[in-house]
Amino acid sequence: MENMKPKIIWAVIGLAALAFVAIGTMKLMGTPEMHASFAQMGLPSWFGYFIGACEVAGGIGLLIRKLSAPAAAGLALITLGAVGFHISYTPLTQGIPALVLFILSVVIFLDRRDDAMFLFGKK
Repeated sequence: MENMKPKIIWAVIGLAALAFVAIGTMKLMGTPEMHASFAQMGLPSWFGYFIGACEVAGGIGLLIRKLSAPAAAGLALITLGAVGFHISYTPLTQGIPALVLFILSVVIFLDRRDDAMFLFGKK
């Protein structure tokens, strides 16, 4: 089973990276459905583009081993915000994708956190 762990985590990372890059790209392209939630919360329109850029950068960061943990932590915060939006503004079932991406981000962070210790001056 230990031999399977690296393959499983890379599959999880690949799936999450693909999802975040796709979702972020749609926000960057100005897809109205992707920006409606920000307007509903009273946030300025530029905020959707900012979140989209963060999702694309985070999705790419997941694929770089030393950046996986910080990228996953940032993406977990973004998806936690999305879960909060769905709890407050939509039927709960619409929040399931955000919740799944939150869980995947946390799993990636926990698996890769030791690789990010260089950020704190540790090897």
